[in-house]
Amino acid sequence: MATLKIKDLHVEVEGKEILKGVTCNISEGETVALLGPNGHGKSTLLNVIMGHPRYKITSGTIYLDDINLTNMSTDERAKAGLFLALQNPAEVPGVINSDFLRAAVNATSEEKISTYKFYKMLDGATKELKMPFDLATRSLNEGFSGGEKKRNEILQLLLLNPKIAMLDEIDSGLDVDAIQVVADVINKEENKGMGFLVISHYARLFDLIQPTRALVMINGRIVLDGDKSLIKRIDQNGYEFIKTELGISIEKEQAQMNEVSIGSCAVKEAIKK
Repeated sequence: MATLKIKDLHVEVEGKEILKGVTCNISEGETVALLGPNGHGKSTLLNVIMGHPRYKITSGTIYLDDINLTNMSTDERAKAGLFLALQNPAEVPGVINSDFLRAAVNATSEEKISTYKFYKMLDGATKELKMPFDLATRSLNEGFSGGEKKRNEILQLLLLNPKIAMLDEIDSGLDVDAIQVVADVINKEENKGMGFLVISHYARLFDLIQPTRALVMINGRIVLDGDKSLIKRIDQNGYEFIKTELGISIEKEQAQMNEVSIGSCAVKEAIKK
């Protein structure tokens, strides 16, 4: 069973420290929720793990089992078994979606996949996601709705079959039915052994996927690592207890942290709507 191990990770952007000693583990076969107010380093952590060149690691390590990923390129990390579904997938005019997907599969596989086998895999994955197959013949994400872009990210996940998948607000832009479809895929893949690290500002997704653990990130650090009851507590009461019980002053503090739910948005209001 593969385990992603982040130890004392310090990261800066343009000379400003964003991550200030992050330590956590995510293993295959578990789904971990990553919580925290906006601007506290959640998306930065996922991008750093995947090797985004904008971020500079000043100290600390990232391992996948015994493989040191810290200085590897993004493609090398993908080959090792990591995957990141982007918060804002880019549109790439002129690059056909199916060509991109096949190139990605071939780049992470030991053997090149045949055209027949690839399209068979693609057909099965699009059906599982209830996506129209003709999206595969269009330019990558060009003209896609927000929901189509997010489903296309999950389509990549199904085709690449990583060991650890990181999902950055995969549910934003999805309607209720689409969130259920994506949640079903996550649950199915977790049962098959894939590990997930998931950021979301909406409690609905977490209700559907039932994370095995929850991490809380404040001020660029993981300050809590607990069970899924943390999600419910934060959704109901916000992050005020971080200050009162742990004595941690929350930087970039919202006006009323007890009214801030899983994200900087009001989750309960979003669910009501």
